[in-house]
Amino acid sequence: MLKDSFYSTTDELQLGEQLHNLVVELFPICRSITGNGVRETLAILKRLLPLEIHEVPSGTEVFDWLVPDEWNIRDAYLKNSDGQRVIDFQESNLHVLNYSLPFHATLPLKKLKEHLFTLPEQVDLIPYRTAYYQPNWGLCLSQNQLDALAEDDYEVCIDSSLKPGSLTYAELLIPGELKEEVLISCHICHPSLANDNLSGVAIAAHLAQFLQNQTLRYSYRFVFIPGTIGAITWLARNEATVANIKHGLVLAGLGDPGCLSYKRSRQGETEIDQSAAYVLRQQNDYTLVDFSPYGYDERQYCSPGFNLSVGRLSRTPHGTFPEYHTSADNLDFVQAEQLAKSMKACLDIFDILENNKYYLNAKPKGEPRLSKYDLYSDIGGLQVTAESQMAMLWVLNLADGQHNLLDIAQRSKLPFALLVLSVKTLLNHGLLKEVK
Repeated sequence: MLKDSFYSTTDELQLGEQLHNLVVELFPICRSITGNGVRETLAILKRLLPLEIHEVPSGTEVFDWLVPDEWNIRDAYLKNSDGQRVIDFQESNLHVLNYSLPFHATLPLKKLKEHLFTLPEQVDLIPYRTAYYQPNWGLCLSQNQLDALAEDDYEVCIDSSLKPGSLTYAELLIPGELKEEVLISCHICHPSLANDNLSGVAIAAHLAQFLQNQTLRYSYRFVFIPGTIGAITWLARNEATVANIKHGLVLAGLGDPGCLSYKRSRQGETEIDQSAAYVLRQQNDYTLVDFSPYGYDERQYCSPGFNLSVGRLSRTPHGTFPEYHTSADNLDFVQAEQLAKSMKACLDIFDILENNKYYLNAKPKGEPRLSKYDLYSDIGGLQVTAESQMAMLWVLNLADGQHNLLDIAQRSKLPFALLVLSVKTLLNHGLLKEVK
């Protein structure tokens, strides 16, 4: 099984450190839905993976949207009349309104305040704000910083550019035995926000690294894309092959202290919905929520014209924790241990998808005499226990071509991994046949 081979090569502490180190490396980059920050991010990921990089020109029609002009930022600041930088993009890239138009002028504080954005209820934090599709210029700062500004004339400079260029995204297809694909999607459009979005980026990159060296039933497609417009662009450019996607996961917000949360696909009870729910129910605490047309890119993959079986795996849902889209979503907020547990949950889900097959009992009339096959003394190299005996009996009883292995796990309340071992043993003894 995937997770077993993974657990044998790394421990949770080591994995968590590797994931957190990648988040640390990516954190300082100022990303947006287009621009050099995305390219710099993908260049770092390309050191780990053989990514295929795509550039889609500004103005390209993608369904009901147009690929926007490309935005890049070099510097931004607010200087008082003494020439001191009281707001400095170099200290935090959240200080600039993301996608801000270029601007340079000297303004009185009263006029300037029309373009300053704060969080009055969280006075120490800088908000993350954007102006993607409503052109504007502005700076973001904490409420305390705003309150400390004296009446003065301030030089405001936003050294940015917004002009025709391209939208950049990357993908990697890891081929398996089947053409049917598992899609893993994460967004790469946020600046220095560690949980949203870098936790998902780091986990996706390490999952791809691991799966490249495995024997796989499904093919796995990883896409690293800007949120919303990136997913829409990818779907528009891959409409002919989207039918290959059988399962999918959007990864976001996977490093915070909260419990794992899974948002079901639009279809609601697909195989990946059931697999993710099964994995989460093995946790002490978890959250399962139904689909809604709001959130991350699952809403694009689940739009009615595609209706893909794509759910979302997170921890604390977006918008429900105080650090969300603020400067508090930093490297201290993301925990290495939580990143590791999130990645292992992904592997548990993939393990189910890889092994969730239908079988037929080769001797369905009555219960087979298992001692005749030495199956009361050995199962897959493990000493037989009452639980492993029950696993064999449950598999044989429900192996009627109508129940897959996950059905059996849910009904028997036995570990999925134990049922996989039972299947292998019963296949080896000619007591089971796989339904093709």
